[in-house]
Amino acid sequence: MAQIHVSIVTPEETTFDQEADSVVVPMLDGERGIYADHAPMIGRLGPGELRVNAKGSTQRFYVEGGFVQVAENSVSVLTGVSMPAAEIDVAKAKADLESAQAQEASNLELMEIKQKAIAQASAQIRMAEKA
Repeated sequence: MAQIHVSIVTPEETTFDQEADSVVVPMLDGERGIYADHAPMIGRLGPGELRVNAKGSTQRFYVEGGFVQVAENSVSVLTGVSMPAAEIDVAKAKADLESAQAQEASNLELMEIKQKAIAQASAQIRMAEKA
């Protein structure tokens, strides 16, 4: 099976940089599976689970939005936060969710900030509960 090169990069570090059989990324409108010879694309990521499949195993990462670029059997993920699923602190994510839900949202900008915080905390909780 042909492979693709997957790189996950945050402003602080590269959290993954290896060959893989496939990768599934959380787009704003749902998940997108990417295999070798995928058509070139650029897309926006939503908060959620990114799965890298290689050699019969799957590595799961929480990403907090960002962008994905696919070109010439290379997948580049640029995100503000990337962490292995096993490192998610469920108690902190639940506290973040409660805090976000309690925030006042008196205008459109504050409502968008509140919704983003709720989506991020909810995605972390869903991933942690899968593990």
